[in-house]
Amino acid sequence: MRIYELGEGTPEVAVVGSIHGDEPCGASAIDRFVAEEPTVDRPVKLIIANEEALAEDVRYIDEDLNRAFPGDPNAETHERRLAAEVVREIRGCTTFSLHSTQSYAKPFALVDSVGAVARSICPHLPVDELVETSEFAGGRLIDHAHTIEVECGLQGTPDAEENAYWLIRAFLAATGVVSAPIEAGESPLSLDRRDEDDVNVYRMLECIPKEPADEYDVFVNNFELVEEGDRFAAADGEVFTADRAFYPVLLSAYGYEDVFGYAADHIGTLG
Repeated sequence: MRIYELGEGTPEVAVVGSIHGDEPCGASAIDRFVAEEPTVDRPVKLIIANEEALAEDVRYIDEDLNRAFPGDPNAETHERRLAAEVVREIRGCTTFSLHSTQSYAKPFALVDSVGAVARSICPHLPVDELVETSEFAGGRLIDHAHTIEVECGLQGTPDAEENAYWLIRAFLAATGVVSAPIEAGESPLSLDRRDEDDVNVYRMLECIPKEPADEYDVFVNNFELVEEGDRFAAADGEVFTADRAFYPVLLSAYGYEDVFGYAADHIGTLG
């Protein structure tokens, strides 16, 4: 774990990147931001979490770090010990966790449940979708109070790294760490403050399992309604159809070992 602290005093704001070692966008964005030696108006802590997995370009060493929180300092696995260290470092902080995905190119945010932190920060982020993970937050960093997770784009792409940098700037502007997220025209993302009614909120309902197979396909787009009876995925040619209408979230052919992703409801807007 590598930690940067900027500003004087005890940080109450934190950014965490590369919880998964095969998602380098967070580490790259943090290093870029720190290398600029930015002027900060309040102290902030920036953490590159799973350096060991990052060095080997693997998701994890022993187990998925984002299923191991709050961790155990005496655990046998690297990630469970590391989870306890991360929790210790972000205690008392409003925290921003950077990820990437194989399912969706645009940034979107996830929280345990929509509360005051999400309502105050998410309109300042370049995201149009906010997902409540609800019962699926167990073991994830967003189960920690005052934490927002963001998917920055497609895993391993330059766009995800670029998006991650500007997402950091937007988050730190929203929390008063920097005075403004951008100079005009610099960001590839729209960083204008969104109206609360422009941020759509979804709630995860269930996992969509997938059986072992050699080849998988997904036929639908994330955050676009799948109607009852629509085909949405296949495994070795066996096609699956929806038994009820749902919105796909984190749905991809190979993003997870045992699930395609999640079925969600659209529950309204942040407003």
